[in-house]
Amino acid sequence: MRPGRALAGALLLLALSACSSGPAEQIGQTAASRSASGQTALDPVEPAEAVEEEPLLTSVPDPLEPLNRAIYRFNFELDSYVLLPIVNAYRYVVPEFLRTGVSNFFNNLLEVTNANNGLLQARPEIASRAVIRFAVNSTVGVLGFFDVATKLGVTERREDFGQTLGWWGVPAGPYLVLPVLGPSGARDATGLAVDYAANVYVPPGREINDAVFVNPAVLALFIVNARYSQPFRYFSTGSAFDYELVRFLYRTQREFEIQR
Repeated sequence: MRPGRALAGALLLLALSACSSGPAEQIGQTAASRSASGQTALDPVEPAEAVEEEPLLTSVPDPLEPLNRAIYRFNFELDSYVLLPIVNAYRYVVPEFLRTGVSNFFNNLLEVTNANNGLLQARPEIASRAVIRFAVNSTVGVLGFFDVATKLGVTERREDFGQTLGWWGVPAGPYLVLPVLGPSGARDATGLAVDYAANVYVPPGREINDAVFVNPAVLALFIVNARYSQPFRYFSTGSAFDYELVRFLYRTQREFEIQR
């Protein structure tokens, strides 16, 4: 394996994870202040003993819940003291139009993954959309810095191998919380691994990976942009059952993405 491939792959997984989330991401945008109760914005809300969980929130299989909760807390700490401060500095230093351009650039690279999974799902309309977007944005859009395709009416359609497995009837399996990457599941974690392998070893993803991610500065920008582009925040729903709510919303959104 060439130098940098392993790190590039880990960062690709982070971006894919960020790209595949939906409403579960949005719950982090409406966090209420807890200063009146003596908690800081970084303090998680712990479940009240006298409150019973809603049956709906416990409908997702979670046999590894103690481990998942520990990783969830670890991710919260990593976010609070490492990733989010870096993201905030990035937002403060880099102008918005440049941040948008960087996001467009990395999103354009993911069109290869979208196209691959469109083909694997036997849905040529999805694959062709991704190919058109990649061709237009890589040329007219100056290597993807400008999202010209969307302005022309060819909107983005995110696809990953977890969705592909679900499209062909593979069950979601037990819920998982992955270190750094966050909410996932047995099927989706497998999908992330396959997408990573395709981007590292299979053309044209291999050529893109080798051309782009050999530069340490690009790798660093990639991971900062991946977290910057992901609005989800741990322990920010204002609910006593934050973990259960995120688990339920993640699974619901993933099933919606598969069936659309």
